[in-house]
This record gives sequence, structure tokens and C-alpha cells, in this order.
Amino acid sequence: MKEALSVLCLVLVVSVLEAAVTKPKFEDFIGCLRYRTSPENPITDAISIADNTTAFLSSYVSYTKNKRFLSPNYKKLLAIVAAKHASHVQATVVCAKSNGIQLRIRSGGHDYEGLSYMSSVPFVILDMYNLRSITVDVSSKKAWVQAGATLGELYTKVNDVSQTLAFPAGVCATVGAGGHISGGGYGNLMRKYGITVDNVIDAQIVDVNGKLLNRLTMGEDLFWAIRGGGGGSFGVILSWKINLVEVPKIVTVFKVNKTLEQGGTDVLYKWQLVASKFPESLFVRAMPQVANGTKRGERTIAVVFYAQFLGRTDELMAIMNQNWPELGLKREDCQEMSWLNSTLFWADYPAGTPTSILLDRPSSPGDFFKSKSDYVKKPIPKEGLEKLWKTMLKFNNNIVWMQFNPYGGVMDRIPATATAFPHRKGNLFKIQYFTTWFNANATESSLSQMKELYEVAEPYVSSNPREAFFNYRDIDVGSNPSGETNVDEAKIYGYKYFLGNLKRLMDVKAKYDPENFFKNEQSIPPVRVM
Repeated sequence: MKEALSVLCLVLVVSVLEAAVTKPKFEDFIGCLRYRTSPENPITDAISIADNTTAFLSSYVSYTKNKRFLSPNYKKLLAIVAAKHASHVQATVVCAKSNGIQLRIRSGGHDYEGLSYMSSVPFVILDMYNLRSITVDVSSKKAWVQAGATLGELYTKVNDVSQTLAFPAGVCATVGAGGHISGGGYGNLMRKYGITVDNVIDAQIVDVNGKLLNRLTMGEDLFWAIRGGGGGSFGVILSWKINLVEVPKIVTVFKVNKTLEQGGTDVLYKWQLVASKFPESLFVRAMPQVANGTKRGERTIAVVFYAQFLGRTDELMAIMNQNWPELGLKREDCQEMSWLNSTLFWADYPAGTPTSILLDRPSSPGDFFKSKSDYVKKPIPKEGLEKLWKTMLKFNNNIVWMQFNPYGGVMDRIPATATAFPHRKGNLFKIQYFTTWFNANATESSLSQMKELYEVAEPYVSSNPREAFFNYRDIDVGSNPSGETNVDEAKIYGYKYFLGNLKRLMDVKAKYDPENFFKNEQSIPPVRVM
């Protein structure tokens, strides 16, 4: 952390002249914030002016999850407002808009391309991490969760009151609920219960005029758009009301490795044929990754299969033996545990790790990384898989992996237009490509290698458009400059993320934010099309 801060301090050889251009506007912005908030909920302590003090840098870095974006753009970043009350959010929206300052909204900081805290025009970060309350009503199986709460906090709070209720969201405990849910976040319950947005029944959002709205007052079209269309284009999500789902007291998990030498390619080929057809209570993720071979200095591909079954070992063994004997699953591979403990298993924590780790909020960034995504409609032939392995083995000293996440189950039955999240029936699985490196000097070569892997996969994945998952944000699928939204360019990335739902999203945007205040490099443009 200290190293990161000292490096960042050097960055502050800023152009004072450029900063001065925005100074009067910025002073008006700060004055406006104080005017628009009450003494009962003072905003002064929530404001961090962008400077090179350790306090500011800590505030910036704490929720910066990708080291590629570690250095604040001091020429453009004016302040961070870490809202502590709904009125702080309302004031920040109104004051930024009236002073021509762009707003970036950060709930957990997991935006893969840093768009929630980076811009090339004068901007303010609205940090939501203080707004993290969670209230669970067991009798109605519902909960309210604020945007700044993490998934780990949500899972823990639900488990505190019921060991047989859960929420179908992701496996990374530090992800913020605001962005994760609005982008259509998913997890290992998706084949039985769908994704996050399929289980949202109300929301609180601050609109472009600073009004606090709920489902009733925002209207059904806006409520539809924020469920899968990303909250950042339409307003600031304050909180979600969610349906909790039932899980058994004991679930069964397993993790089995198959290297290429152990027939990993054949086992994975068969996985493609069966994973989306398993009973919906079974979710098996396949994760090909570069691993050490049997001989020193040799590298191979190991396909790691992670599974979760909402039931006991006996039933799971019967399903596997009947449908996928090629995996060679043994009883001793299976572990029975509570659903909460299974979240630790999926996050690769060692056995015996206390569940309190789900409440941790790391205060320094992870590594440099780049991610991409694809959707697969028909099985990738074995020669295609072998081409992917060959390309993965060319990565230098990087960690590189792919995740194949199975579809089927309820995902085939929810219409593509039910929410703004469109990727439903017809998909066998979704791919996440991911590479991590440890030195800034390796960034260029790592990004280039990732592009090559993506190109090699092209013949085997969806096309026209080549679909992408919004929450695995990828600037390569199309982007606009920070300060303007070209509609033609927006349609390029928009159709990949939202398919046929893009037209309705643009229409909703035109209705609720016609001047396009809420924007970033991949936001929805305001266009009347219906």
C-alpha cells in the first residue's frame, strides 16, 4: 500500500494551468453541495479534494481493484464524495450537473476497465461504500440492500437470520451490490433461480434531477432498464429490494482437476454436451488454466471443474455417473457444507477459513488484469479447444485462465425481454477470459496476448453480434470518448451487451436523461426509437 501511495505521489506534477480552468466551477460545486445538504447530515466530512495527500490517495486506491488504473488523473479528477446519506447523493448529482462536472459512480470498484473512477474530462467520483445497510425480512423472504454493501456482507446478513435462504449473485465477496446487480450479475444458483436482476422487486434510484424514486414513482420502463442495463446510464442506484431464494441446509460441492495428459480436452468436450442439461439444482463450472506440467519447467493446461449441487452426495453421484462418467467423480471428491461455507469454497479459500472473511474489505488494489467475455451456442470442437490451449500456453509469465459458466435450466425459460439483460435461451455457456500480471511493463504485451486469444476463439462463439457480458466490461468491444456519446459507436458496443433490448434502453434513456448527464465510455445514448 505504501509503495502504491509513494508512486502515486510522484504523479502529481500536474498542469496547474489546466486545473485552474475548472477551479471556479469546482468551488461553485463545493458550495452547492453544502447548500443542498442539511446540518443534521453534513456533507463536509464526505468530501475528499483531489490532492496528493495520503488521505486522498487512500480514499482513491481503496476501491481501485485493477492496478492498471492505480494513478488518479489529477488533471481531471476534482474530488471524491463518499456519500453517507441519501441527501449527499442527491446533492452530488444536482451540483455536478449544474456545474458541468461529470459524475462517475463507484459502489465496489470492480469495473474491469475502471470506468467507475476514471475519466478524461473534469469529474467527481461518487463513492457509495458508506451506504451499506442490509435489512432482511425472513417471513416474506425479502431484503433491502444498499448499493455500497458487498456480496459477502449480504450473504453473511442473510445467513445470520436463516441458513436456508440465499441470493443468486456472484462468488466474489468484495463486489459492490450496486453495480453487480444493475449489470446482471450471476452466480452458481443461476440455473435454478436466474440471475440477480430476475430477483429484484423494487429499487431506490436518484434520477438526473436529484429526485429519490422507487419502483412506483420511477415507472416500469425505468425499473426494467436498471435491471441489466447498468445503473450508471440512468441514475444512481441507492438500494435494491430483492427476493431471497431457498437452499437446503446442506449443499454438496466438488473440485476436480483434469490436465491435458489426463484427457482434459475430452472431458471438457463432453462437459459442453451435458452441463446445460443437468438438473437445474446442479451447476458445474469448467475452468481451463495454464498449470505446471509433470516435468520441471514444463507447462500444460489443467481444466478445473467446480460444482455446486443443492442436495447431498448420494444424489449428486448418481447424476454424475449417469450423465458424465468421463469425469470419474469419486465420493471423496465431494464435500457437504452449508450454503454460506460454499461461498468460501467458490472463492478458493482453504478449508476451515472462518466465514468472517466474507466481511473483509481490502484497502489496496489487486493485480494488473484484463478480462473479456463470449457466449457459446454450440459445442467448441476438440481442435478448437486445442487451438485455445496452444494460445494460452504462449502467455509469458502471466496467470491466464478461462471460465466456462453453464446455461440451461431456468435461464432457458426467462424471456430475453423480461429485463434489460438479454442473454438467455440458446446459450450453452458463457466464457470469461482473464489474465493477470505483476509488472506495469508487461501491460502492453499482456493486452496483445489477450486480443490474440479472443481472435482464436472467434470461429467458435456467437456472431452478428459477437455477444459480450456487460459486467465483464471490455473497452475493446467499442467505446466513446469520456465526454461525448456517439450513437453509431454506442450501437456497436450496445448491441453486443444488450442485443435487441438496446432500442428500448435508448428510448428509456431519452425519456429520463435526455441531456445525457449520466455517461461514460460505454453508456446508453438517449435516442427516441420507439
